[in-house]
Parts: sequence; C-alpha cells; structure tokens
Amino acid sequence: MSERLNFRFEVAGDDFTSAGQASVQVKKILRQLGMETDFIKRVSIAMYEGEINMVIHAGGGVAEVNVCEDHVEIILEDHGPGIADIEKAMQAGYSTAPDSVRSLGFGAGMGLPNMKKNSDSMDISSVVGEGTRIVMRVNI
Repeated sequence: MSERLNFRFEVAGDDFTSAGQASVQVKKILRQLGMETDFIKRVSIAMYEGEINMVIHAGGGVAEVNVCEDHVEIILEDHGPGIADIEKAMQAGYSTAPDSVRSLGFGAGMGLPNMKKNSDSMDISSVVGEGTRIVMRVNI
C-alpha cells in the first residue's frame, strides 16, 4: 500500500450504546487490508479506549485514522473540559468518571494507560476549558 487511507469518525458524547463504533469500523477496514491480528488488536484497543474517554469526559469528539504503509495514526480531538494533570491521569486506576458512569462498568482509570500500552507512541496535549488532542501511532 503506497498511499495513505484517511477516515474520520464523529464520536457522540454521553452515548454508551454507540461508543466503540468507530473502533469496530477501523478493525473491519484493517482486516480487509490483510493486517496481522495482533496489530489490529492493538489499534482497536487504543482507539476504543480513546473513544470511551471522549464519551465519558468530553461530550464526544472526532477520531481521525490514517492508515499508512508502515503505521496507523489515530488522532482524537475533543472540546471537553481538558485534562488538568496529565501525569496523574496516566496512572493506572486514576479516574475522574462520575459514579453514574462507573455503575455502567466504565471509568476504571485504565483508558489512558491502555492507550499508551497499545501504541508505539502517544502524545497528549490538553488545555483546561478548551479540550484535548491525543495522537497515537501504532507501527505495523
């Protein structure tokens, strides 16, 4: 594959029934392209966790996926409250999710750590009151 494939997904906020639909679509696309199962799993987990974070914390956002010859890039952008302390948010088990979300089985504080674990690089930029942008790269 010499050219880049680009996909854009709108992620609805506070909608747990449609949460994860973008990562399911990306998984199907990568399968159709003949990618390795372990690679697809890493991309899917990283993207799903990002989607869920946008649903829980940011009122939704946009997920862009760029499939390149040697990697997949996932760009997640929202206009939510932002992350006040990124270092703290990266700690496994740390969560600001409300009890109503936790009662649904979400908000365990593993989203950002799982995103980092399943990507080869991850960059987070966030401004409190403006939103968050996360760029992940998963190498093929």
